[in-house]
Amino acid sequence: MFIQHDRVAIRELIVDDKILMAKWLSDPEVLQFYEGRDRPLDLAQVEEDFYGDADDETRCLIQYDELPIGYVQFYPVGDEERRAYGYSDPSEVIYGMDQFIGEPVYWNKGIGTQLVEMVATYLLNERKADRIVMDPQTWNERAIRCYEKCGFKKVKLLPKHEWHEGEYRDCWLIEYVRT
Repeated sequence: MFIQHDRVAIRELIVDDKILMAKWLSDPEVLQFYEGRDRPLDLAQVEEDFYGDADDETRCLIQYDELPIGYVQFYPVGDEERRAYGYSDPSEVIYGMDQFIGEPVYWNKGIGTQLVEMVATYLLNERKADRIVMDPQTWNERAIRCYEKCGFKKVKLLPKHEWHEGEYRDCWLIEYVRT
């Protein structure tokens, strides 16, 4: 899989990317927003978490002007997560996605918005998603603004949903629904 629009490209993760992933996932500035600063990942943990069995998860590297700058993953939402989110129609195709820009110099430049739009378009058109969901922590206002610019809407508060830096944090269930 390879998707490109303008200067942003997305391609599937390869083994050689693990060094970049370990760099990004041990950077406190990145970890503040993804995983938590108390959970830096070394190379072995990156291999286990990002290169093991994927259960239909697609793991990708984000490039900007052909330079690797981050990570995105998407996956069909499973039964347990569907129940937790309140989705009961088993015929509905629901995808989840997570992403981060691992090079902070590329933050606040509109790249995240372009990335989310690209992946959402791919999921709607190629994977025939009816709904795309994410669950950002409520305090991560920059990410939430980005997702809202892309057409995602807050639909449900998820109290104490995600462990982050020593405590359970509230998250928003946000979704993009095919129109």
